[in-house]
Amino acid sequence: MQVDVLNIKGQKTGRTVDLPDEVFAVEPNDHVIYLAVKQYLGAQRQGTHKVKTRAEVQGASRKLHKQKGTGGARKGNIRNPLYKGGGTIFGPKPHGYDFKINRKVKDLAKMSALSYKAKESSIVVIEDVVMDAPKTKEMFGILKDLNVSDKKTIFVLPDYNENLYLSTRNIPNVTSALLADVNTYEIVNADVLVFSENAAKLFSESEVEA
Repeated sequence: MQVDVLNIKGQKTGRTVDLPDEVFAVEPNDHVIYLAVKQYLGAQRQGTHKVKTRAEVQGASRKLHKQKGTGGARKGNIRNPLYKGGGTIFGPKPHGYDFKINRKVKDLAKMSALSYKAKESSIVVIEDVVMDAPKTKEMFGILKDLNVSDKKTIFVLPDYNENLYLSTRNIPNVTSALLADVNTYEIVNADVLVFSENAAKLFSESEVEA
């Protein structure tokens, strides 16, 4: 799959990058995308919800009245879950929502998500942006020239670049991410993926190494 490399003005540079079909043109598997997204969102949950049982709430432990002869129901102590202020029966306890999925399933999910973006023509490759200092206004101008400033966009880089990170941080709906770290949820959640030229070339280099 050949993709044109654009300059920061959104114009074609005459160069192209080859994105391998093994990653960007697979038959998408919706179920593994669902599993990867569910696992990611589950891992984000703190799972710190907690209620007190009858053993933990405040209250005396004495029996309210004798077992028999009152004409009323049997009663234990005031911490009984049936009373106001009593403990909660089968309430939530702290636990994690994360679950394991196999590496091959994760990889297939990411490739499926990338293939969907490729089919939708939602992948843009731009020449490497060089900034000697954080410049949010300049970065916004670049995204505007690429016609993606009003869309949820992930700016994908090969390595961490503090100036680019700080330049995109305050732009609504725009995030920067390392190619090695971008996950299926972020790909699915974004409208457009903007790859720097060097980040896009890593796909072809990995194919040659393989």
